Amino acid sequence: MAGARRFSKAVTTAIAKDKILGLQAGSGDHRFIGVWVVVVDGRVFIRSWGLKRAGWYQAFVNEPVGRIQAAGRELRVRAVTRASERTKAAVDDAYAAKYTTPGAIKYVKGFARSKRRRDTTTELVPA
Repeated sequence: MAGARRFSKAVTTAIAKDKILGLQAGSGDHRFIGVWVVVVDGRVFIRSWGLKRAGWYQAFVNEPVGRIQAAGRELRVRAVTRASERTKAAVDDAYAAKYTTPGAIKYVKGFARSKRRRDTTTELVPA
């Protein structure tokens, strides 16, 4: 998404270090949930493991606004739920590099091998 706003370097650095990102999808009074997050070329991406109709990904498809907890702050975000194959491949690699524990490997492989999960690749940008 050329020309999209990006988070500050301080925010992306904090997000890149954290294994879990607090996420609230939609504008309602939903609770924050924890999701795995990666940073690729200064851009913030998440993917959904579960593909529930009531999950965060579908909430963003229906209403692409929300909030994250990052760098000690709560930040408003806009979700971009379309990504190129090149971007998806870079996100695959970023997940594999960041989440390396034995318990995480199953999920990293599942993110990369499942077309349905790869198709949930979502970029978060400042709102």
